[in-house]
Amino acid sequence: MTVRLRYAPSPTGHLHIGGARTALFNYLYAKHMGGDFILRIEDTDLERNIDRAADEFAKNLGWLGIVWDEGPDVGGKFGPYISTERLSIYEHYVEVLKEKGLAYHCYCSEEEIAAERDAAMAKGEVPRYSGHCRHLTATQISEYEAMGRKPVVRFLAANDQELRFHDLIRGELVFEPSGLGGDFVIVKSNGIPTYNFACTIDDHLMEITHVVRGEEHISNTPRQLLLYQALGWEPPHFGHVSLILGPNGKKLSKRDESIVQFVEQYRDMGYLPEALFNYLALLGWSPGGEQEFFNKDELIAAFTLDRVHKSGAFFDAARLSWMNSHYLKQQDAANLLPLVQPLLTDDQVQGLSNEWLTEWISLYQEKISQLDELPQMGASFFVEIPKLDEEANSMLNQETAQQVVKSFHEQVKNTALWTEEHIKPIFKTVQSETGKKGKDLFMPIRAAVMGSLHGPDLHRSLILLGQARVLTRLESVIK
Repeated sequence: MTVRLRYAPSPTGHLHIGGARTALFNYLYAKHMGGDFILRIEDTDLERNIDRAADEFAKNLGWLGIVWDEGPDVGGKFGPYISTERLSIYEHYVEVLKEKGLAYHCYCSEEEIAAERDAAMAKGEVPRYSGHCRHLTATQISEYEAMGRKPVVRFLAANDQELRFHDLIRGELVFEPSGLGGDFVIVKSNGIPTYNFACTIDDHLMEITHVVRGEEHISNTPRQLLLYQALGWEPPHFGHVSLILGPNGKKLSKRDESIVQFVEQYRDMGYLPEALFNYLALLGWSPGGEQEFFNKDELIAAFTLDRVHKSGAFFDAARLSWMNSHYLKQQDAANLLPLVQPLLTDDQVQGLSNEWLTEWISLYQEKISQLDELPQMGASFFVEIPKLDEEANSMLNQETAQQVVKSFHEQVKNTALWTEEHIKPIFKTVQSETGKKGKDLFMPIRAAVMGSLHGPDLHRSLILLGQARVLTRLESVIK
């Protein structure tokens, strides 16, 4: 049997790093087992669905490097792959359950359900639907419909036996029937199936063999097992991955703005997909050994579910930045150019060649952890005369520094060619004229030309700025 796993997001927001990690684990395990990975969109929450969110999910998963074998855009023999396009399929299985006496219409209002729940909690009992509508007469049904009540469909979950299953990550899990809340809703009053019902039908019909998802879905599993049992189907293997935790040890909250949490934000900040792919794979999974950097093929070869951690995984933004900086250093600067260009303004890039911009990127490549740091870090290259920072201004107020700058200006002015081979002798001449060397020689020149005492390689910077602009900056400081 072909191993088949799926990622089935709801298009109600952006692709969160937790969802991306779940998708990644499914993808890696499917490919490790030589199986298929499926993308399915579960858009049954009509009130919360966001227009084009499904397209953005697909775009960001693709950017990350996760490729699906079947899905809304590529098709497949088990389609459609969007829940709201499968409503007739769900309706068929509702009728199957009704014929078995395992599903019925429920006309209870939200207020009546809430009253039942409050009464149970007041007694210290677990809230549980009473089954009020299980055996309604035709007359009662007519009366409810005359009142304009729209029914939900409930599944008859009467079960006095505990439910147990082997979780691929957590081992044996056991559920008491009292914890299910009684007969649960499988179709809402608007005719749209609930998550548990649609998910069960889709996973079976799409021949999903393994369901790997977040631990928040553990409580859904017993309801789905009851549905599998009622329909006479073999359930898939379930595995529930741990939560991603913030620095405070609590579940990462989407409302915590101190941590960047959405894949598209990392993309826009100039993180490389290879870095995020690598980092997320190690977030709650361990390959064993000391290796930290893996390409996609290596991760596919190594990934097994028995090494997925049961405990929560701490999200370490600093480690992700460090990992991204490693991947940035490995890249050819020309490959980074199309990623950097959108981060620059039209005024900055006007008249500049791709070759010039590529050289500019390479100057800072060793110093950045994300590409969106470049425009600010290298801003002095895009102005005629940079503003001197406090250290540079203090340096250039020293008489000895002015001597170095004036000497350097004279040498630059009288240089016919502007190459590194011609610039190096200039520094030797200035050293001879002023008696300054090391920091006392280089710092004043850097301060005058770049506006700061710190920055990339000075020789390469001078070449990139060009002789005319270097002279303009030197003359500004001398005046």
